[in-house]
Amino acid sequence: MLSLFKYARNYKWQAIACPFLMIGEVWLELSIPKLMGEIVDNGIANADMKYIYMTGAKMLLMAFGSLICGALAARLAAVAGMGFGTELRRVMYSNIQTYSFSNIDKYSTASLVTRLTTDITMVQNTFQMCLRMLFRSPVQFVFALFMCFRINTKVSSVFLIVIPLIVVGIAILGPIALKRFKRMFKMFDGFNGSIQENLIGIRVVKSFVREDFEKEKFKKANDSLKDAAIFAEKIMITTAPLMTTVMFSTFIAVYWLGSKLIIGKELEVGAFSSIVTYVSTILLSLVFITVFIVQFVMAQASVSRIKEVINEKSDINDDNADESLKVENGEIEFCNVCFKYDKNGEKNVIDNANLKIESGQTIGIIGGTGSAKTTLVSLIPRLYDVTEGEVKVGGRNVKDYTVYELREAVSMVLQKNLLFSGTIMENLRWGDKNATDEEVVEICKAAQAHDFITSFPDGYNTDLGQGGVNVSGGQKQRLCIARAMLKKPKILILDDSTSAVDTYTDSKIREAFRNYIPDTTKIIIAQRISSVEDADRIVVLDDGKINAVGTHEQLLENNEIYREVYLSQQQGSVSEGGAL
Repeated sequence: MLSLFKYARNYKWQAIACPFLMIGEVWLELSIPKLMGEIVDNGIANADMKYIYMTGAKMLLMAFGSLICGALAARLAAVAGMGFGTELRRVMYSNIQTYSFSNIDKYSTASLVTRLTTDITMVQNTFQMCLRMLFRSPVQFVFALFMCFRINTKVSSVFLIVIPLIVVGIAILGPIALKRFKRMFKMFDGFNGSIQENLIGIRVVKSFVREDFEKEKFKKANDSLKDAAIFAEKIMITTAPLMTTVMFSTFIAVYWLGSKLIIGKELEVGAFSSIVTYVSTILLSLVFITVFIVQFVMAQASVSRIKEVINEKSDINDDNADESLKVENGEIEFCNVCFKYDKNGEKNVIDNANLKIESGQTIGIIGGTGSAKTTLVSLIPRLYDVTEGEVKVGGRNVKDYTVYELREAVSMVLQKNLLFSGTIMENLRWGDKNATDEEVVEICKAAQAHDFITSFPDGYNTDLGQGGVNVSGGQKQRLCIARAMLKKPKILILDDSTSAVDTYTDSKIREAFRNYIPDTTKIIIAQRISSVEDADRIVVLDDGKINAVGTHEQLLENNEIYREVYLSQQQGSVSEGGAL
């Protein structure tokens, strides 16, 4: 927990002032019972009204001062606590943005969301409690205990038995509870993941009429979370009856001993009333300390999960990069490249790939499912780093560039086309935030997107909704292509990005590549040979290996894999034509 407190440095004066105000509040508050006892023993016993009024006035001033200190402390604790949570979220989110794909693969989306919300809220509340309760309750406890022993040692000796019992109980229950709460937070991840998957895929759920199945799945996840929460809370719930037993036992012992001392003339009635008040304060302090320890145990599980995200270092960094180096052109070279996702794995996903692509060329990549097409192109912008060999861009190893400079030179339209909530114009300007309206329209015309955009009532100001749910798959692909083209990159990578458009539109988009970005190196991954047959060269991948490289005509003549794919697609086209 202490290791996270550095993120509260922007609120350090609030964090420092709060404990002092708490101490002031406790001192003023706990001075009142002693004055009350003095009123009984000195003022009432001697019928001294002046003494009663003067002492009463002191009590009123102390009560008002205690109220002011408490209110200020509560406000400062709230400001520091909320600020601490805000800073934690910022640091976590910023670090997540630096992750490579391999880092992201370690965490589920639901787990990261839970850590950014539930876990930080837990730690934030605990920090706020630290500023108040961690100082208030122990100081209150020590001060009240001191006052009890000062008034009468015999009655106060009860606490020499009570306090060790409570400490031992907490020491036994704490570690057990920590393990159970860690398990509960893991169940939170699974629960959030189930909800997220359902909401994202709600259209699929409805189209397959699987609402009942999803309800049952949600019920199981919800019940599992409930059981885990009950299992975790059970161990902490036992503290309530234990504390209640200890409190009432202490009161019985104090009243029994106090009564004997009053009868034996060893203790005044007023002093005893003060002791009773202090005993209540001591026991209440112990309850608050126990509550804080419960909260702290729960927060410890969250702290470990938060620190995992903050301390996770990206596998891809700029340690060996030259910050002054710029990508001059789109030349790409794979030199004896091998790659595997798990460095301890036996088999390479990409095995000894050698390929040189001249700047401005159009390269097609064909291969079966699982042949590592996407993985191969992901090595160019360093979404992953090679296991062996090197990838060069512009004649230099990609590791020589800063990640920012390298990725600024590369536009990639991924297999899964993603648009963000906002308008079409806002999404397109991800490619170039400074692009004029005219430039955006021109690129959209080239990407065959302008006509369908202008068919919407709001045109380029149409709100896409979360994930671009308001447009079809083909429309989404064309918007993503336009966004990538607007960036005017040195290298453009399209990962099966025209699969949802017809062949005519596909050909018009490829024509636009030649006309609008002739100097950009284009790499087109496709399932349809018609999408790559006019490329300068076509790469055939098979099980992570480059099986052949050549033009459409050369591969038809010399490569069996390519020829089989081509013939099967031609036969499929003929069959479809006959059926029509």
